[in-house]
Amino acid sequence: MMTASASSSSLADRLPRVRGGYESMADLGRMTWFRVGGPAEVLFTPADVTDLSAFLKAKPADVPVTVIGLGSNLLVRDGGVPGVLIRLGKAFNNIETDGLSLRCGAAAVDANIATAARDAAITGLEFLTGVPGTIGGAVRMNAGCYGHEIQNICVNATALDNHGELHKLSLDELGFSYRHCAISEDWVFIGAELRGAKGDPDAITARIREIRAEREESQPTQSHTGGSTFANPAEAKAWKLIDDVGGRGLVRGGAMVSDKHTNFLINAGNATSSDIEGLGDELRRRVKEKTGISLEWEIRRIGVTAMDPRALVKPS
Repeated sequence: MMTASASSSSLADRLPRVRGGYESMADLGRMTWFRVGGPAEVLFTPADVTDLSAFLKAKPADVPVTVIGLGSNLLVRDGGVPGVLIRLGKAFNNIETDGLSLRCGAAAVDANIATAARDAAITGLEFLTGVPGTIGGAVRMNAGCYGHEIQNICVNATALDNHGELHKLSLDELGFSYRHCAISEDWVFIGAELRGAKGDPDAITARIREIRAEREESQPTQSHTGGSTFANPAEAKAWKLIDDVGGRGLVRGGAMVSDKHTNFLINAGNATSSDIEGLGDELRRRVKEKTGISLEWEIRRIGVTAMDPRALVKPS
């Protein structure tokens, strides 16, 4: 393999001094649930909000920035991610309860928020135990399951714009729609305030257990997957459309469509990102050809292919 470590070193030299950490050519495969993908040219883990803001204000304007969370709903392409990739750490995973509200850092894990709400006798957030990832990513895509979405519980969110300026965003400003919010992709969510209703901890615990059991029963939770692959179109369920075009168990290289739930793609052991994305595109082609419906990716895909001139890792 040929790497571009020299170029990543020169990029690191151009970046502002920070209190957090920089890592050149960081292995992103180990950070994603699919366990595939090329490296980040530079990975930045900010020490806190002030550190992140200062970085965004001082970084060279031509350096692209990408933000990731837990890597649960993410596919990193084989050529890696040019520029700086930001991953929020422990300084952003706080969860504080106040009455019926929870103030959460963007790196707080969704399932942990559901548990914190239960401990505070707050109901309405149980569905978060079925949303893999962090609340920052959940706000970004208005994540949801079991009849609930982030927009049902979100009071406001805070974010830094691409110049490092802080914004507190109301529910109206967030502009939620199905698996989408209206905030620019180059803004970094750093926290959210959520609100539920007064509930019974025993009933909340029972619902959380039901959701966990349902996920275990219906989804390939023990496999290397990225969660739901495609958003459900208005007129049908994505899994049914895929099933109807013979997608169940379909294989491409080391990637396959789950036998358990056809809207999940799996790294069967030796898949490349190209295998997984190509398999998804094949499913989209079949569904479009048969039904006229265009499946839209729900999994976020970042980076460049190994054949792209900007690739950090290229075939030898």
